[in-house]
Formats: sequence, structure tokens, C-alpha cells
Amino acid sequence: MKPALLGLAVNPALPSRLVDRLIDAADEELACELALRPGLNRAQVRTLAARSEAAAVQLAHCGRLQPEDVNPASQPLAALALLDEGAGLSQWARYFAADPRVEHREKLAACPGIPPDVARSLADDPDVRVVAELARWAPTHLAAELAPHPHAEVRCAVASNEAAPPKLLAALLTGEGIPPVELCRVCDQERVPFAHAPDCPRVDCRLLPGDACDGSHQSAVHDVQWQALHNPATPAPAVARFVDHPSALLRELVAAREGLPQQAYARLAGDPMPGVRAELAKNPSIDEPLVRRLAEDRGHDVQRSLAHHPDLPLDVLAQLARSTKLGSPLLPRIAAATPAEVAGLATAADPTLRMLAALRRDLPDAICDTLARDCDAKVLKAIAPHPGLSEAQLLAMIDRHGPRVAAKAATNPDATAIVLEQLTRQPASARKAFREIARHPNTSLPALLACLADPQARPIAAARPELPTSVLISLLADEHWQVATAAAANPSLPANAMSALLPAAADRSSSSGCQQ
Repeated sequence: MKPALLGLAVNPALPSRLVDRLIDAADEELACELALRPGLNRAQVRTLAARSEAAAVQLAHCGRLQPEDVNPASQPLAALALLDEGAGLSQWARYFAADPRVEHREKLAACPGIPPDVARSLADDPDVRVVAELARWAPTHLAAELAPHPHAEVRCAVASNEAAPPKLLAALLTGEGIPPVELCRVCDQERVPFAHAPDCPRVDCRLLPGDACDGSHQSAVHDVQWQALHNPATPAPAVARFVDHPSALLRELVAAREGLPQQAYARLAGDPMPGVRAELAKNPSIDEPLVRRLAEDRGHDVQRSLAHHPDLPLDVLAQLARSTKLGSPLLPRIAAATPAEVAGLATAADPTLRMLAALRRDLPDAICDTLARDCDAKVLKAIAPHPGLSEAQLLAMIDRHGPRVAAKAATNPDATAIVLEQLTRQPASARKAFREIARHPNTSLPALLACLADPQARPIAAARPELPTSVLISLLADEHWQVATAAAANPSLPANAMSALLPAAADRSSSSGCQQ
């Protein structure tokens, strides 16, 4: 399959008569691209769905396939997709509940609003995978019924279900008030005791690394606990009991849980694993004394995580800025800063604090102008995308720091054609700016043509409708498939050039997809 045909399939300017021809030439990959195309008429939808079940599934999920377009016997996945969207027929649910293929019953079990008799049938299914899938999405009453199921896979699914009753989630977590697990995926297929080797050579093995059972189903019980701790509906008192659990993976989930007693968080702050303490540092529920304690913690990622705490005192943030690489995202505490706090940060002696303030995109003009004159390159990189900067300000930044600010300056929505052309003349170290220049709405034709010389910017530039027709047509045969695809998707491509691509589609019988 020519890469250009994949682009043609999503070209908004493709005439309807050529869409028909493209559908007739479509293999599975091309059909799936066409299914994403808006504006398909009913005849095209039906033809495409009949040609490819994968495309029919996509069309069903997009709301463009009707029950009368599908035969559940010949296109079961499309029918199941309609059921999943609530658009299928109730008799289909009963049909699939009796389907001998486990994967079809499993997909049915995940569909919302299935009739009660069908849900009852699936709850008694002989294959535990079907029951587990039902439990994962079951309403409260059915989740409660399945919670004490003897198989750990079903309990694990209930533990992940936010509709499950909180008392039962607590029981699944602690094991109290519920019968012990009797079966797991390990003892289903191996003689116990058994521990699954991480380098297991069996190609048909369904066990996961770390799976083990000595009769207590230990890895499966751990999985149930992990799901219950991850579930926000699990009661906080039950979660707090796991602060000293031997598993660091479980303690990380406890550390991330909001609404626990402060004494629980205090114990986690002394956890031997830095990953647990780093998770705790991001938790909005920890109080200020604990925040200040964690600010002194040199464990891996603890201080960096603490910088993302939404209620971080600014003096602690200043301390972290001096000792930690904070990166360049807008921190929650900076986003919530008052005008007075922003003004203080913008004039701080520490350039990292000025940089953090410059990441806001709602700065007053006076502060923005001050930061635009900053002598530190990282401050200028942060302020360069700020809307409202003038052409002169952006050019001054580029003149002073060139490649260091080029990529960020190219993202400024008010960057003019002159600014963008100036950026194309920067040294090779600023090449990543070309991707932003290629997608900028103010890019001039000279700048756009310059972007075609950059391998990463070339596919982006190829999609721009401003390209001359001769250049655009030449890109259809580009050696890089992303470029050819983008050029074929370009709405400025002439209809005769689109039509010329289609004979290749008719000869695609032995093709299996675009070469990458």
C-alpha cells in the first residue's frame, strides 16, 4: 500500500467520487483510515463496513454504523462494538452470551446495560476471564455478589470497580470478613508451589513475571490489594492500615492516597524506599510540617516531586529551586500564586524563580516586559512563548541567545513572519525550532520551504496548504513515508493529482501496508 493513499484517505478535500474509488481499493489498513474520515455518506459507510470488520468496529464506535448494517454472525466484533456503544440489539446480547468463543463473551461482559438475564448468565460463565470482565464493570449489586468469588481474578476485577460497595472493597483489601481466595491463575495451570520465572521461554505462557503460588495464592492476593488501594472508593481507614506493608508497590499507593490521618503520612515519610517518599511528597493532603521535612529529603525524586505540591510554601519552593532541577512545567503552586507573589518571583535574585514565574501565560504587561529583558537564557526560554510579546522583543531575544531560545520563540502565537524567517537562519543547534516554525500559522513561504530541508519538520511542512502545487506533488514520491502521507493529506493537492494516485491502490492486492 502506497503511503500516499493513507494520506489521501484523510484528505478533507478528496471528492466523494474518489472516496468511492479509494474504498474499492482499500485493504485493512486503508479501510481503517477511511473509517476515521468525516462526511462519509450512508452508502460509503455500508460499503466500507462490509469490506473490513476492523473498519466496521471503528465506524460503530464513531456512531456511524446502524444495527441494520451488521450481521452478528459474520461480523461479531462490529456487533459487539455497537453493543458497547449502547446501539446494539438486545437479542444480540443473548446471542453472544451463548457464543462458544470466549473472547466474544468477554467483550460482551464489558458492554454497559446488558439485560439482567444475560448478566446472570455471564456471572455463571465457566471461563473465569468472562466473569472477571463482568466484575470489572458491574453495577453495585452485581459487584457485591461477585466480590466473594473463589477465584482471585474475579476479586481483582471487583477491587478495581469504583461501583463496588466500600465495605466490600475494604474486605477485599484486608481479607477480613470475606472467605479466603481458593483459586488463582498460577494454581489453575501449575502444580504448587510454583514461581514463574521472569525469563520463561514458553511462548504460550499466560503467567506474568512475579506470579507465584505456594497454596496461599500470594501474587494474586497482592494483585487484589493493589487494585483495591488504587480504587478511590476504598475507605481511607482500610488504606491507612497498609502504611507498613512489606510491599513497596502497595506503600506507594498508600502514600498517594488523599485524606489519611497525618500520623500515617508521618510514618510514610520515614519509609526506606525513596519512591514511596516521592509519591508522598506530591500528596496534597500532607501538612506543612511534613512538607518542610520532605524538603530536606535527598532521596531520589523526593524534592522534585515535592515541587509539584499545590500548597508548597514559596520559601520552600525557593529552597528547592536552589538544590533541584525542576524542569520547565508550570508548577501548581506557581499557577496559584497571587499577583503580589508573582511580582516577587519575577524580581527574585535567583534566576530559577524568575524562570518559574515566566512560565505563566497570564502575566501583566509590565512583568512580561521585564522578564523579556532578563539576562538569563532560561528565563527568556520560559517567557518567549508568552502571548503579547512584540516582534522587536522576540528578535532581541534571538539576537542575544539564538539557539537557546529559538524553539520556544517559534511557539509564540504572535511571532511574525519576520521572526520566524530569522529563526530559520539560526545555527544547526537550533534545528528543533523548525518543527514549530513549520506548524506556525504566521510562517511565510520562504520559511516553510526552509523547513522542508529539516528531516523532522519536513512531514509537518508537507501538510501546509500554502505550499506551491509543484512542490506538493513532488513530495508525494518522497522516500520518507511520513512526508508522502502528509502531502497526500494536504487539502491543496489538486484533484487530478489525487486521482493519479488511485491506480496504484487498485494494484495493491499483494501489499501488506506502507513501508516504514
